[in-house]
Amino acid sequence: MPAAEASQSSKTSADLPLIREAAEEAGRIAMRFFKRNPEVWMKSGQSPVSEADYAVDTYLRQTLLAARPDYGWLSEETVDSPARLGSHRTFVVDPIDGTRAFLDGRSTWCVSIAVVENGVSLSGVLECPVKNETFWAEAGKGAFKNGTAIHVNPPGDSFTVAGPKLLIDATPEEWRSRFRTVPYIPSLAYRVAMVASGELDGSFVKPDSHDWDLAAADLMLREAGGRLLDRHGKTLHYAGPNPRNGVLAAGSGALLQAMMAVIADFEN
Repeated sequence: MPAAEASQSSKTSADLPLIREAAEEAGRIAMRFFKRNPEVWMKSGQSPVSEADYAVDTYLRQTLLAARPDYGWLSEETVDSPARLGSHRTFVVDPIDGTRAFLDGRSTWCVSIAVVENGVSLSGVLECPVKNETFWAEAGKGAFKNGTAIHVNPPGDSFTVAGPKLLIDATPEEWRSRFRTVPYIPSLAYRVAMVASGELDGSFVKPDSHDWDLAAADLMLREAGGRLLDRHGKTLHYAGPNPRNGVLAAGSGALLQAMMAVIADFEN
């Protein structure tokens, strides 16, 4: 192996421990604000952001870029810069995915970090401190929850499915009659990780999700035997010029194919 390739391979192996350690500390930072009435502002589209989001974002940006100064940075809470497009690899970060749940004192939120190269996630972690859960994955090396390997559910006769009611209702009756739906899960990253771990069989994703919501969880799902696909049946390309995504489906097997038929005709 050429020296340059060996160096890149070594750095890839070191990225997962780096982001796992950073995510763990980021979770501790977020918990200092949890249920303590942090200051909140409204972003465009009436989406809340809190001082906890900003504190976690600042810590992660400073820590991760100090360790990898040649990597790009794409985060929900950092003003985007086209300079990142010139980087070989990019950190794709959501400091708190599920901010509304965080502010409401609920447990379903997480810190999401992925390392992306050429549009593909190479390593990723979700730190879910209230639930005492950590998901992580590395390309080609499997996906794990609290140290135990996770896998999508095997084929079955009934399916636990999450996502917008509009898309679930649009599913043909022959499939919909076999669905068990679940209440809204505010963290999209966590919801996709639930598909990877077999807690869900599938999930629709409404338009206007972003790369920072999905880059880490998508890798976990892929390593667990599932897929996250767009309405054209393609996998997502992360950290490109436009981080916004259209309607998506997450799952595996025949269920995913049935879900794909639903979103294929959906207008984003």
